[in-house]
Amino acid sequence: MDALKFCRECNNILYPKEEKDIRQLIYACRNCDYQEESGNNIVYKMEIRKPSTEDGTGVLKDAISDASLPRTRSVKCANCNHSEAVFFQVLYIKRVTYIQKYT
Repeated sequence: MDALKFCRECNNILYPKEEKDIRQLIYACRNCDYQEESGNNIVYKMEIRKPSTEDGTGVLKDAISDASLPRTRSVKCANCNHSEAVFFQVLYIKRVTYIQKYT
């Protein structure tokens, strides 16, 4: 994926555009008629990484401070005897470290 590209004639930003006849991605200036071919077909790339967990169980470190999660006071912690708990469901996906989205 390329960084921002600039027009060689007027120094404005080049915008991605499809050359529909040959189905190729090009960068074109909106001010003048300058165009150049793209080196690849990726316009935008977004990576979503897994949030870090405290002990590898999938429980987020800051889950207790999330006010949108449901809470209960009917159980006691076996480790610290605290009476408030936050509960939620976690979807486990094995061996996925990040997701890439290309548009």
